[in-house]
Amino acid sequence: MVGKKSGKALRDEGLERTDNNMALTSWPQVPAINQKNYYTDYLKRDDQLLAWRLQNEEARTKMTKKAKDHDRALAMPKVDTTEGDADADADATMEDAEETPAEMAGSKVIVIHMGSQNLRIGLASDALPKTVPMVIARKSATNESEEHKEPKPKRFKNDDGSELEPEKAFGPEWSSHFNRMSADLKVHMRQNKRRMLPNSKEMVVNYNRRTAPEIISEHNDPMRAEWTELSSPPPEYIVGQPALRVPDSSKPRYKLYWPIRNGWCNEKDYTSKMLLFLDISLIVEDAIKNQLHLTSKKDWTQYSCVFVIPDLYDKTYVSHVLEMLMREFSFARVCFMQESLAATYGAGFTSACVVDIGAQKTSICCVEEGMCVENSRVNLKFGGQDVTETFIKMMLHDHFPYADINLRRRHDFLLAEELKKSICTMNEASVSPQVFDFHLRVAGQDTRKYTFKAFDEVILAPLSVFEPSIFDNSEKIKGRRTLIERSVDIYDGLSNDPTSTAQSEILTAIAPPLPSQAKANAESLVATGGQATPSRSQHPNALSKVQDLDGTPRSSVTGSPVPENTGTPQAGGTTASAAVAAATQAPRPLPVEERDDIMPIFGLDNAILTSIAHAARSDEKKMRDFIGGIMVVGGGSLTSGLHLYLEERLQSLRPNYAKEIMIGTPPRDLDPQVVVWKGASIFGKLSSTNDSWIGRVEYDRLGSRLLAYKCMWAY
Repeated sequence: MVGKKSGKALRDEGLERTDNNMALTSWPQVPAINQKNYYTDYLKRDDQLLAWRLQNEEARTKMTKKAKDHDRALAMPKVDTTEGDADADADATMEDAEETPAEMAGSKVIVIHMGSQNLRIGLASDALPKTVPMVIARKSATNESEEHKEPKPKRFKNDDGSELEPEKAFGPEWSSHFNRMSADLKVHMRQNKRRMLPNSKEMVVNYNRRTAPEIISEHNDPMRAEWTELSSPPPEYIVGQPALRVPDSSKPRYKLYWPIRNGWCNEKDYTSKMLLFLDISLIVEDAIKNQLHLTSKKDWTQYSCVFVIPDLYDKTYVSHVLEMLMREFSFARVCFMQESLAATYGAGFTSACVVDIGAQKTSICCVEEGMCVENSRVNLKFGGQDVTETFIKMMLHDHFPYADINLRRRHDFLLAEELKKSICTMNEASVSPQVFDFHLRVAGQDTRKYTFKAFDEVILAPLSVFEPSIFDNSEKIKGRRTLIERSVDIYDGLSNDPTSTAQSEILTAIAPPLPSQAKANAESLVATGGQATPSRSQHPNALSKVQDLDGTPRSSVTGSPVPENTGTPQAGGTTASAAVAAATQAPRPLPVEERDDIMPIFGLDNAILTSIAHAARSDEKKMRDFIGGIMVVGGGSLTSGLHLYLEERLQSLRPNYAKEIMIGTPPRDLDPQVVVWKGASIFGKLSSTNDSWIGRVEYDRLGSRLLAYKCMWAY
């Protein structure tokens, strides 16, 4: 055995240790984990959740404060008082105790429901909200009617620039669609034993051609409009109802901006995302100060906010709104709620199929036991304003005496909305040539009184929601995704915006085919001479799936919407050209990137059945519950006779459920326009200790990532 060498020998051999016995690195050495006995309790206890810890911390803080106040009250020296003073103090204490609960019942919660045309805002303790137009007027070189040379609705002209006859002003395709709807209405009314004069249309046209307006001087007009007077110097912007009352000929000019269009952020009229959300914040801030009378921003830190969002929302939009409410408005807490769920809260229903017809958007969603059924969500881009524009086009087609009407002008827009509300109906008993009148009030001009006749236009315009291809859908998706990018997953880079199988099926049914698929279908039909009649529909849309649930025959398709860009088959049979056009409309599956390029336009009755079919998922009981609990809300539902007509349409499409189909209205005579806001206010009155509230401390730590944990649904 070799002995230990001395230090001298090691030094001679060059092996002597010369360091200071320190380790080679100061980095701590982590021992390997014993994988057999490995265990962790990460996120397995309630006290490891941030929301749970913050609630307990808040409860402990309140308990500590109460104990300190109690000890401080005991330590205060007792003051001798007379018996009367003691009774007065006791009465004051009881009054304070009675006022405290009343102040806590939603008086510190602001409820906001933002729509395309109106903003509804109020405290949760209010019975009804304040309604403010969702518009802002900014200084500009030209107003909106001067900037767009073409009037709205758009009229075609001759090659030399002269005006066309009213019957030809909107193109032959639109005129044929209008005439077909008029003919179908006559057949329908004749089947219902309702008498109609054979020359009613000619009577209306002849009357409107020869009528002339009556001039009324301004001092003789008791209902003259109040226009917004500009201060000196004129303000940079005007918000809400005063913005709509700024004269078109004002000096300086003002241009109207609508930040929300068709339920989306208005990316067509804005050039900057920052300016878009700035206008939204200015409109909301002005409403809080002037409608709720909370003029000091310092007091806003004591208030919470319930914000209503669409059922099918954009995550980027929700994140920006959360940042606005937390950073700019400094609310103490914020909670998001979906529109359909809020509608069931407002109506007091536990399960329902909610149909919300707004100004520019119609949303359909089935709610079951306090949760929106994800796959039943449908979002259609038409509403009450489309009905207004179509009504004006129909009246102009029949020689409306005020032929110069332009919905881009503010007074004409307000006039058209007033005419639609007062004239349009869906009661067949009201369809007859009738005389109406209106007053045209323009700033700086004498009032003109017009008299006109209307016939079937009053019912065909609201009926357009069942045949939305008659609407002008050319600019509804213009500018989409130019300012606000699509939300994507941070791991795979794919879009994570909410989707629904019902919406996807509708988009697939109306999507244009691939060029190769369209060519193959056309060649096959041309080879057969276009004579073959398929046993099944060439348009596998949502209705076909609904009918497959119980084997309902496809013969009952009365009133189904006609696909755009297709010829109407003649009664004698299907021509080769019509068959080729039908084949080119075959649907195909859509990738996520193409869905934004397709305008979701679909008949209201078929869309409702699509939503219910995806919510029931072949469950007979659920199908009967949803189809018997359809609730129609929104401003577009105020048309007289809509509920009965919708019931009739659904019964013709689903004869097996004719007895179960029922269209409900909000209970207690509640205005359908405020049902969603009312439901959100009811939620705001509930205990604020639930997990859906986002506090300032949480937001400062995690930001918008909290939405995945705080929303009442799968965000």
